[in-house]
Amino acid sequence: MDKEYKSGLVAIIGRPNAGKSTLLNQLMGQKLAITSDKPQTTRNSIRGIYTTDEMQAVFIDTPGVQKPKDALNQRMMRSVKDSLEGSDLLLYLVDGTSEFGGGEEYILNILSAPKTPVFLIINKIDLLKPEQLLPLIAFYSQKFNFAEIIPVSALTGDGSELLKKVIYQYLPVGPQYYPPDLLSDHTEEHLFGELIREQILRKTEDEIPHSVAVKVERVEERASGCLYIAAVIYVERASQKGIIIGKGGAKLKSIATAARQEIERILGCGVYLELLVKQKKNWRNDERILRDIDCENE
Repeated sequence: MDKEYKSGLVAIIGRPNAGKSTLLNQLMGQKLAITSDKPQTTRNSIRGIYTTDEMQAVFIDTPGVQKPKDALNQRMMRSVKDSLEGSDLLLYLVDGTSEFGGGEEYILNILSAPKTPVFLIINKIDLLKPEQLLPLIAFYSQKFNFAEIIPVSALTGDGSELLKKVIYQYLPVGPQYYPPDLLSDHTEEHLFGELIREQILRKTEDEIPHSVAVKVERVEERASGCLYIAAVIYVERASQKGIIIGKGGAKLKSIATAARQEIERILGCGVYLELLVKQKKNWRNDERILRDIDCENE
């Protein structure tokens, strides 16, 4: 007898740097969300549409949960709340190498509100000794009534196939809501902007943490088959503009080259990427600017 077809929304929630975006990319089998070792790399809820002959799971990679400090953070936490309320299943991802603290207590309080099944996903088991895992499972089991507890390594993929099998068991019976070949409902412009921002985070280290935003203003296919992309990088201070541009434009060229190569790898075609850096003071607290640079999904 054929299995029933199932579908639904699966939200991934956790603290900053727990590995949510890495897990999403691992479950999808390709890169949809940018990654970096800096907190709050993910600003929007990134949706990955995973379709098989048995199910269609729409994974939602939410921003890292923290108490909001400015308008940008407030928008990010609203995005998390919306994702939790509308999901059929919640994956609570914790870093197995980190100590339990106030941040985890804060998330567990959030998870106690919705009547949705919650999986505890213990990440980074590749860095744990076997004897460390069972006490960790026992500890979290006392904190919350999890539907399932599944250890994984988002980086290596260990445990990801088991996770997908268990997800199928909990999803409701339902149809395919998206075409089977669609991997995300985000626009290309959104993806390109995120890939550019990823390289800024990686190449400026701690100099430009989260005072930067990227808006893709133009995408067009040239007669040669090359894709032309024009984007603006927004910063808050003139000093930050100088850091991103670098001496003789070297830093900006390095960012553009790395972002272009990543976009070409994903698309499989040539890309011409043009970047411009502009200063917008205090943009993280300006609602008009936040809408203009698309810091949340409209």
